[in-house]
Amino acid sequence: MAEKLFAAGSFYFMRFSELLATAGVEARVVGDDAEVDSVWADSRRCGPGSCFVAVRGWQADGNAFIAEAVAAGASAVVCQDDSHLPGEAAGKVPVAVVADAHETLGLLSQAIHGWPGRSLTCVGITGTNGKSTVAHITREILTAAGHRTAMLGTISYQTGSRARPAPMTSPPAEDLAAMMAEMVSAGVTHLVMETSSHALHQKRTAGVDFRVGVFTNLTGDHLDYHGSMENYLGAKRKLFAGLGPGARAVINRQDPYAEDIAKATAAEICWYDLDEGDCAADLRARIISADAGGTVFDMVSARQAVRVETPLIGRYNVLNCLASAGACMSLGVSLETIAYALGRMSPVPGRLQRVDGGGDFQVFVDYAHTDDALENVLRALKPICQGKLIVMFGCGGDRDKTKRPRMARVAAKLADSLVITSDNPRGENPQQIIDDILAGLDGSGRSRTAVLVDRRQAIARAIELAAPGDIVLLAGKGHENYQIIAGERSHFDDVEEAGFFLANREQ
Repeated sequence: MAEKLFAAGSFYFMRFSELLATAGVEARVVGDDAEVDSVWADSRRCGPGSCFVAVRGWQADGNAFIAEAVAAGASAVVCQDDSHLPGEAAGKVPVAVVADAHETLGLLSQAIHGWPGRSLTCVGITGTNGKSTVAHITREILTAAGHRTAMLGTISYQTGSRARPAPMTSPPAEDLAAMMAEMVSAGVTHLVMETSSHALHQKRTAGVDFRVGVFTNLTGDHLDYHGSMENYLGAKRKLFAGLGPGARAVINRQDPYAEDIAKATAAEICWYDLDEGDCAADLRARIISADAGGTVFDMVSARQAVRVETPLIGRYNVLNCLASAGACMSLGVSLETIAYALGRMSPVPGRLQRVDGGGDFQVFVDYAHTDDALENVLRALKPICQGKLIVMFGCGGDRDKTKRPRMARVAAKLADSLVITSDNPRGENPQQIIDDILAGLDGSGRSRTAVLVDRRQAIARAIELAAPGDIVLLAGKGHENYQIIAGERSHFDDVEEAGFFLANREQ
């Protein structure tokens, strides 16, 4: 059964022709007009009065499900090609033929809900790594500034009136519009949203008016979907190409792709960077000190400087703080309020999350699942590690295979001991994934590596290896509480498992 992220209830009833006109969609319409009260791209969610939008997906073509949608009661259909329209639809319901079904889906979804994406002050955050942390920080700052703020992202969807699990980083266009309508009804004024490359490529945010777009970084990931770094970059650029002249683009100056992102936008740009010598950024940070308790840095803009004391660890998290600060400054929040909020940050679930019970050594859980993210986290932990740095990680199945050996090389370069295991192998052979990872290790790296296919056993081994002063990093899952093996999803939580073995070790 199709999962429903949002139950119908805030839809506007419209004539199909009115809906197309309201959304500004140019279409060739065949058939008599009809009344519609909802928009869906999943035929299983259609019912009487639905408008079914047949989009071509990565794995399925919506045109193959038009008959099913009409049989369920859909009163109108949108598609890009009506040359093979099934008899169940031809002549029975109006059909609109459009140039881009993905974009039309987003526009119709926003229109049927009364354009909530225009009512909210929206901040879109994109990049390979750091999106969730930047979204979390940005929401905390905006809340400290007195704004009623919602957040959509990898960890959860928080709409102001409720929180729900996030099955994907950016929700489908229909659910996005519905949740935005829920936010407006709940009195939310600001939305902080992670915008994934998949969502941008599929134009799920069509019709959303972003006041601020944030770019964190771009490194190799999702190449199984995008095919190349050029295509991956192209997807990220879409967020900034869609910003209007009155919007603001907040861009990480030190990222190699920063100029490519900047060239895509007509918006005013706020550059951010670490102040390490020649720094021409609009917003910069000068790190004063860092230890296991957090980081102290001076945050400097063109007009003033403030001292920040945050519990977040690592240079990369200082960059994340700057990204959030740039976004919030763009919305009128003062540096003093930003510094106040950064000093009182609540922990970000699964992002360098400390697991209690380690005693004379420390255990952290982190979502790092790319080579760049793993390197950032290990570099953050290395200066505060008094003994050995032990890392356990795996790589996801049916996902970008090119990063597997790269992650191994990063781990071998920065960690003293490695434990390689499974991390959502999905439909792939777990041992084959591990073999791909091991291909990135030389003889020295392999001599410091233990391999345990079972993740629970791997966590136990990593903790067994720890001695006083050591740090154990359990990487890859972070906030996730499941493991997918051979297509079967079962409960698995790195924090819970580590807590169990730590308690057992103490007895």
